[in-house]
Amino acid sequence: MTSPPPLDADALRARLVENGPYTALDVVTVTGSTNTDLVAAANSGAADRTVLVAEEQQAGRGRMRRSWVSPRHYGLHVSVLLRPVVAAHSALSWVPLLAGTALAETVRETTGLDAVLKWPNDLLLGHQRKAAGILADAVSTMDGMAVVLGMGVNVHHESADLPESAGGLPATSLAAEGVKVDRTELLATLLERLSRAEYQWRTGATDGVERGLLERYRALCSTLGMRVRVELGGSRVLEGTARDVDEHGRLVVRGRDGVRTPLSAGDVVHLRPAES
Repeated sequence: MTSPPPLDADALRARLVENGPYTALDVVTVTGSTNTDLVAAANSGAADRTVLVAEEQQAGRGRMRRSWVSPRHYGLHVSVLLRPVVAAHSALSWVPLLAGTALAETVRETTGLDAVLKWPNDLLLGHQRKAAGILADAVSTMDGMAVVLGMGVNVHHESADLPESAGGLPATSLAAEGVKVDRTELLATLLERLSRAEYQWRTGATDGVERGLLERYRALCSTLGMRVRVELGGSRVLEGTARDVDEHGRLVVRGRDGVRTPLSAGDVVHLRPAES
């Protein structure tokens, strides 16, 4: 099978840097992890809104220490360095959620697929197949707090090339769902939408939710209304019904005892829709 074409780095820089909101954008052929590389760059003084893209990622990191590997030219592996000025470290929890919102909206707009989010930020197609993941690393640098936001999207992978599961869910890609896209256009559209959402959040101080980001996330979050099991680390588990995502981006789960618990982290397993 013919390998998909490489990204058009010149077109991306012209659109996103020379005529867009980003400070710098590099496309490398192969790396271990774009997040790891950009964390190092952040510690060396890299500027706000620096973007790093890899055609192949060999040691990508997902949530809960899961690996993320993809062959050359088949996926999107992109990390963005953000240096927002926020009053509270907890406000940074909104960064991966707004990224998930931007990603799901981009996939819906670009492909017509029913893209949704499993809290906090796994992209699902068909409500049960994982096509992308997001990881945010908070970094304390000499220039202040920064966030490195990484996104990995399965684009051209055929079904036979995908792992059996991704984070406990069946893995899929845009191609496996019957959609062929131009990766350069998909990435440019995603980064433009991410920039707009991040600017809304950033200029809303610590409460960008007032500008509609929370409502947009809730509308895309398939976890809401589901019976869930949340693995909190160690042997701690909470089972109940996902009732809300609050203004801090936390998942609110109503347990069997009726108590509502807001969770800022945890591995969520969808069990079934809650009974009405």
